[in-house]
Amino acid sequence: MNAAHGLHPTETAALTRRVTLYSVATAAVLVAIKVAAWLASGSIALLASTADSGLDLLASLTTFFAVRFAVSPPDAEHRFGHGKAEGFASLVQAGLVFASAALIGQQAIGDLIAPKPIQEGGWAMAVMGVSIVLTALLILAQGRVLRQTASVAVSGDRAHYAADLASNVIALAGIAATAWLGIGRLDAIAALAIAALLLWGAVGVFREASGQLMDHELPDEVRARIVELMTKDPRLTDVHQLRTRASGPFVHMQMHVDLDPQLTLEAAHQVIVAAEKRVLEAFPSADIIIHADPRGRAEPHGGAFAEAQSAPTKAVEA
Repeated sequence: MNAAHGLHPTETAALTRRVTLYSVATAAVLVAIKVAAWLASGSIALLASTADSGLDLLASLTTFFAVRFAVSPPDAEHRFGHGKAEGFASLVQAGLVFASAALIGQQAIGDLIAPKPIQEGGWAMAVMGVSIVLTALLILAQGRVLRQTASVAVSGDRAHYAADLASNVIALAGIAATAWLGIGRLDAIAALAIAALLLWGAVGVFREASGQLMDHELPDEVRARIVELMTKDPRLTDVHQLRTRASGPFVHMQMHVDLDPQLTLEAAHQVIVAAEKRVLEAFPSADIIIHADPRGRAEPHGGAFAEAQSAPTKAVEA
């Protein structure tokens, strides 16, 4: 995922709102048709896929509301905005996927011990085919949005539906094999494969969400780009103490820079403002804090994150 994008927050909000609405609509349609097909067929693989789609609907609703809350402006209680709501939504998604995998696995093991025949296998396969098409279309739409935004919630939702797409293919294969070959346990084996796939997808969603919630630094190439933009003015050199983090659709960055000590306060201010504008052109969703030091005369700064502890950051910038 591109952690720093070039869209204005309002553009990002419009894209994420639209694609999360698609996600909710897709999940609702899939739940409805799968419930009907499962009641007719009795397929355990289809039941597994239905349960997963039900949790998809809940996860999509969580994402739907999270991306809207994440773009709300800062207030007195949340001066850094509400972007972390997207990370929390992704954690909810991961938890729901884990729960879905556990329930599916439990049911599949029971069906392995006592397999049941599938009724109306043709209808079940038709429903799974529709599910595959709708899920694939949603994933394509989410992929287009993610190429333009840095929404961790949409990324988590897409990872969830990508696992669903694979699980739907597996479920279709299990249903077809059971209906045509008459081997009941193949349906349950397909359900177990779905459970394993969901667990793998949940781990990926959890890792991405936790990275944002733990304020993981932006990629090295993004940090290098920030330093390059800041130092285009020869009067501004040696960017250090650069700290970056993503928060939903926003990027927060703070840094210290060296300035020519002969500059007046007004001239130094103009240099800093010009540098900030250069960065904002490339990162419109950025919140930037810049501390100016007189070149060669700055005393080491203290505090909880003193400069002596930031060697890795300087190495990246070098």
